[in-house]
Amino acid sequence: MTDPSIAFALALVGGYLIGSIPFGLLLTRAAGLGDIRGIGSGNIGATNVLRTGRKGLAIATLLLDALKGVAAVLLARWFLGDQDLVAGTAAVLGHTMPVWLGFKGGKGGATGLGVCLAAMWPVGLACMAIWLISARVTRISSAATLIGVASAPVLALMLSDTEHALLALLVGILIFWKHEANIRRLIAGTEPRIGQKG
Repeated sequence: MTDPSIAFALALVGGYLIGSIPFGLLLTRAAGLGDIRGIGSGNIGATNVLRTGRKGLAIATLLLDALKGVAAVLLARWFLGDQDLVAGTAAVLGHTMPVWLGFKGGKGGATGLGVCLAAMWPVGLACMAIWLISARVTRISSAATLIGVASAPVLALMLSDTEHALLALLVGILIFWKHEANIRRLIAGTEPRIGQKG
């Protein structure tokens, strides 16, 4: 049985490294589109990939970024016991601040969703539904993400437990922090809509 302190460290480092894989950057480079950080918001996430006009790449980025969160949680659960929440939080941290890109990564929405789906699937599904409804109403990805993220801790309290609610809160704080510029643009009414090219 793994020592708890070693298990914690493995979950933290492993989750971070899984989360830090910059799929948006790798996919757009492989497709011959250059560095995704040079267009739109400069972000490596699916929303900015969509601004290239390549919907397939954007969907692939979304799925792979979410899969990072799923993988971090499930691998930690299978191999390290009760360290899955640590690994999930670390995966979002790795996505938002990857060491390979000078700690300038994505905004954590898709990876956070993957963490929620793996750690507490009813909450993850509810957040997906909230995102879809919000995105359809607002046509603004960041607004839909923030609404979904804000609802996650409350949903976790209702559908899971306080430990998972804390996970949702920590992940939510990271995501809101990375959306600071988006929040300012939302307030000013200048935030780009879904599919708008940079």
